[in-house]
Amino acid sequence: MGYVSWENIWGIWNQVTDRDAEALRRVAHVEREFAELLASADWEPFVPVTQYGVFASKFPGNGETLYLFVNRNEYRVAGQQMAVPRAEGRRYYDVWNGVELKGDLDFAMEGHGYGAVLAVDAGSEPADLASYLIKRREMTAKPLSSYSHEWHFLPQKMVEAAATERGRGSSEGMVRIPAGEFEFKVHGTEIEGENWVGLDVQYPWEDSPQRWHNRKMKVAAFEIDKYPATNADFKKFMDASHYEPRDGHNFLRDWKDGAPRSGWENKPVTWVSLEDARAYAKWAGKRLPHEWEWQYAAQGTDGRTYPWGNSWNEGAVPRVNKSRELTGPDEVTAHEKGASPFGVMDLVGNVWQWTDEFVDEHTRAAVLRGGSYYQPQGAIWYFPQAYGLAEHSKYLLMAPSKDRAGTLGFRCVRDGV
Repeated sequence: MGYVSWENIWGIWNQVTDRDAEALRRVAHVEREFAELLASADWEPFVPVTQYGVFASKFPGNGETLYLFVNRNEYRVAGQQMAVPRAEGRRYYDVWNGVELKGDLDFAMEGHGYGAVLAVDAGSEPADLASYLIKRREMTAKPLSSYSHEWHFLPQKMVEAAATERGRGSSEGMVRIPAGEFEFKVHGTEIEGENWVGLDVQYPWEDSPQRWHNRKMKVAAFEIDKYPATNADFKKFMDASHYEPRDGHNFLRDWKDGAPRSGWENKPVTWVSLEDARAYAKWAGKRLPHEWEWQYAAQGTDGRTYPWGNSWNEGAVPRVNKSRELTGPDEVTAHEKGASPFGVMDLVGNVWQWTDEFVDEHTRAAVLRGGSYYQPQGAIWYFPQAYGLAEHSKYLLMAPSKDRAGTLGFRCVRDGV
């Protein structure tokens, strides 16, 4: 018997049903009690049984043998489950339901249920067997079928971003985006899942997390950084604020002696967590953009595929790196052809950019936009790129030290004044 549970897939809590959770609890209780037998070198899978759709394995030990059963039928199966020779003094116990078996191995298993039988030679009874059987009778008094089979998704909430203070911060280096209406159409790039309910994110106007999103958005005027925050920008913040993250592992990993590498001043700052980016934004009198603000600034109102138009343009983005080593992003001013309709630069293909955060009862995740220059090869499981403006990627947040990456930066916005 084996069981695999993916508690987190694509940043969602993949909780088992009440029925499966109870089945797992009961199976684990048997496995812990008879752990030594389950490690038997003489284990035999698919030993002969007498009922259709029932399967069993045998785990012999010193004076004891454990038989584990699974009923693959949807219906209850009762009666003799296995023919075994009767040896003098040997006793059989239904260690799933907590009773001794008299005569044949005659017991019932509910549909999609389980069974376990312990054969014990005379003088080999485990010392705690009696107390174990009492516990099993209590544990199995309620059938598994009485527990709910229904899977429930966990609703998410988007973390609210406080509005920027009026009159704080400078508009230098920012582009004013006028108020307007556009179609906020975007989908998640998760590798699997089709359109599972619970997959991807749940915006405030939606009733569940879902992969595909489409909404006419009225966007208030705001200002957005023309370029992502650079190493030089972040150095000014560090010098002025003396910021120290609570979790400093991997923080500004490509800096040396408190400063960016020589020649990297105009490259996007990377190896910064969501918390680091928010600290910078607050210091600058700004905030991180909502995802729809980022997309509106990149796309305008015509639904274009990329900031510069509807056709891919290699000259508008950095050269792709498919090697095993990070080479570092390009300077933020290196690709003038990548400008959006509003003149916002370096939105796609250089570094991922932090936007909104989403939380549920068990997990945190953030939406990243724009993709990066780095495309590792050799497996389909790498974090999917999202170059198109109708794509985003969901990034499971575990700890700032784990969330920081050499391909992940940010830009800021300021509410309209």
